[in-house]
Amino acid sequence: MALSGVRVLDLSRLAPGPYATRLLAEMGADVLKVEPPNGGDYMRWIPPLTGEPPQGATFHELNAGKRSVVLDLKNPEHVQVCEELAMKADILVDGFRPGVMSKLGLDPSELMQKNPRLIYCAITGFGLTGPDANRPGHDINYVARAGVLATNGSEDIPHVIGVQVADFGGAMVAVAGISAALYQREKTQKGSVVDVSLTESAMAFNAINQGAVHGGHEHRRGHELLDGSRPCYRVYQCKEGFLAVGAIEPKFWGPFLQIIDHPELLDCGFDTGKPGLEAIEKIQKKLLTKTRDEWMELFGPVDCCVEPVLDLSEVDQDPQHIARGLLTDINTTRSPIRIHEPIENRFRPKPISKSPGLGKDQKKSLADWGISPDLISRIET
Repeated sequence: MALSGVRVLDLSRLAPGPYATRLLAEMGADVLKVEPPNGGDYMRWIPPLTGEPPQGATFHELNAGKRSVVLDLKNPEHVQVCEELAMKADILVDGFRPGVMSKLGLDPSELMQKNPRLIYCAITGFGLTGPDANRPGHDINYVARAGVLATNGSEDIPHVIGVQVADFGGAMVAVAGISAALYQREKTQKGSVVDVSLTESAMAFNAINQGAVHGGHEHRRGHELLDGSRPCYRVYQCKEGFLAVGAIEPKFWGPFLQIIDHPELLDCGFDTGKPGLEAIEKIQKKLLTKTRDEWMELFGPVDCCVEPVLDLSEVDQDPQHIARGLLTDINTTRSPIRIHEPIENRFRPKPISKSPGLGKDQKKSLADWGISPDLISRIET
């Protein structure tokens, strides 16, 4: 595996940091998740609960492949253990607000002086610098500040996005930054700081809109090329279910219109205003005559950029996803990062263990990382 032998000390909770380290674990890293006493990561107790003993299904999804140790970072001896773990680590992922690590006695600069090869990844809402570095927030706040929320919804009001763009975009940015830092360390033998702002990570999803604005375009929600306002790029309802149509290019739009028997709309794909609404109405009326799956029997063999809108309960059963091994043996969704041999052109996934029980096998995990038996015994008392 690409990251075999790489040690990751995970001091994050909830979603962004844990998903980033989950991706690292699937690439072969040894991830040691540090959790507080009295329940551990809050995600362990967010319903729905599953397994025995019961724990949050979302925690299971985000923390598969890791090991767990319980450390009270307000206890000096536990802080000493955490510091020694940082001396053994290649990567430390910090999900606290800026300055919290220093208050706990784990100042990142000092840790990096003692372990010059350490890569320190800080995942924060607004970054390590700037006037708002210490502001609290959640995904909705970060996508709002990033301008992403303003692009989603109706002309009258932005709509909350149904997935956590900043949180999981930030996780991907963290993995990219860590990967670059590991490559740099191979050349310099020195670690570096990976500064991940969840707000800035969300901005990456707005690159097309930002580019247009920088070029002088005045953005109008509900009137943009790719926001569902054009006949050729929107979601249509069927007798049962929905279809996502992305037939932007004429080579896709033409075949789509042929199948629905509306070739007269060939020049209407990008129409707005009354002509656009009339074209949408014609297409919608036609698509309501069959179910989603009946239409896909017709669209499936044709290059026209039409796909079914799958419910979450359907995703794991999709033949393409099954062929790619999307669902793991432990009932989690596999990482989208696939690294395999170019000759075989096949992905052979590394088996991944279930998310760890809170502090399960703690003594062995700490011993594997080189913590002395004496110190281990002291924190166990």
